[in-house]
Amino acid sequence: MACRRKDSFLWGKASKKPALMEKRQKETIKIHKNYLLDDIQKLRMEIDTAMTEIHDAELDEQNKNDVRNRRFLCGKKKFNMDPKKGIHYLVENDLLEWTAETVAEFLYKEEGLNKTAIGNFLGEREKMHLEILKAFVDLHEFSDLNLVQALRQFLWSFRLPGEAQKIDRMMEAFATRYCDCNTGVFQSTDTCYILSFAIIMLNTSLHNPNVKDKPPLERFISMNRGINNGKDLPDELLTKLYESIHNEPFKIPEDDGNDLTYTFFNPDREGWLLKMGGRVKTWKRRWFILTDNCLYYFQYTTDKDPIGIIPLENLCVTGIYDTSKRYCLELSNPRGQKIKACKTEKKGKVVEGKHQSYRLSATTAEERDNWIDSIRASVTKDPFYDLVTLRKRKVITANNTDISQD
Repeated sequence: MACRRKDSFLWGKASKKPALMEKRQKETIKIHKNYLLDDIQKLRMEIDTAMTEIHDAELDEQNKNDVRNRRFLCGKKKFNMDPKKGIHYLVENDLLEWTAETVAEFLYKEEGLNKTAIGNFLGEREKMHLEILKAFVDLHEFSDLNLVQALRQFLWSFRLPGEAQKIDRMMEAFATRYCDCNTGVFQSTDTCYILSFAIIMLNTSLHNPNVKDKPPLERFISMNRGINNGKDLPDELLTKLYESIHNEPFKIPEDDGNDLTYTFFNPDREGWLLKMGGRVKTWKRRWFILTDNCLYYFQYTTDKDPIGIIPLENLCVTGIYDTSKRYCLELSNPRGQKIKACKTEKKGKVVEGKHQSYRLSATTAEERDNWIDSIRASVTKDPFYDLVTLRKRKVITANNTDISQD
């Protein structure tokens, strides 16, 4: 008979303790797992919240950029319509810094700006505008370029305005910059100034189909005698400049590139006027250009083709009183005949105008009088003649003074 062990009373209870520990371990693991799952869920929620905030921030930034871009585009459009208002809008909306260097770089590098508007803005006489003009001209590099090459580069970056005083300031700045970049070529900036105008006038005379008398080389050399502080410039230099213009005219900026390119280059006067309609007597704002004995008008300064052309031959212009508008002027035929003008209809068809007279309104009495004077003088006046004559007189006077002192 088998012997029974003394500790046999423990056999039935020995397996309960490990089972209990295992159960507790599983419960502990389960609790820890739940804690981890809760932590994971919290992390997921935090990540979702963070991603939402990032997305909202990106959308907000994108919206800000979209608004900024729309405002910047709006500012450029305003500039093309009215340069001063456009720049003011951009500065007020923190899209452009009001410093000479920043504005000049904007005018020089920004695409989509109307060249006429750039020229008008640069030609203003206020101190800040003069500083912007200098900064703008300094952005051009004229080193080792002859005068025609430098002028090609300069006149491509904007369009010369029609007012003589604006032209004078801009060409003075050009002459100063050219002489700074090419010391020793000319004895003074006056020489560069006079010769630059002579080259521009030569370009118009040689390549404008309305000019019948084409100046030969000999006349170009003769008209520039004694402009280098009383001395003559080398014939070789003048010949090279003449041949360069003769072989290739100045290229006009793209927003003026059309069949009327040479017609609208260097007009006698240009600006906004109100024009009374023919059949319907309403006033509409139009951009007018006076050149070659014709008055052209456009809907916008950026338009390539005019919507109307008024030949000024046999017409007279006078100031006139109008009950609906102040500062009016009127174009009419002194014989009472219909004016031989033309206009473009909405479908693009060019038709003969039916006006007995044209009534226009300026913003001030001074502007009206300036338009009247310019129209009356447009038949014979050369836009550069007076400027060049005055500068030549200055050079000759200075030279004679120096000779008398010697």
